[in-house]
Amino acid sequence: MRAPRISFKELVDHNKKEMLEDQDKMEKIEKQLDDKHTKSEESSSNVN
Repeated sequence: MRAPRISFKELVDHNKKEMLEDQDKMEKIEKQLDDKHTKSEESSSNVN
């Protein structure tokens, strides 16, 4: 049987709450964003 449908906003709010409660997940996401940002800066600095 299917779970009851929830709105997109409710889903986002629920996921956000779960992540804020899980420090390990937050640190992993922050590291991924930092790595992505650093990689992006390196790529743009190589363009002449």
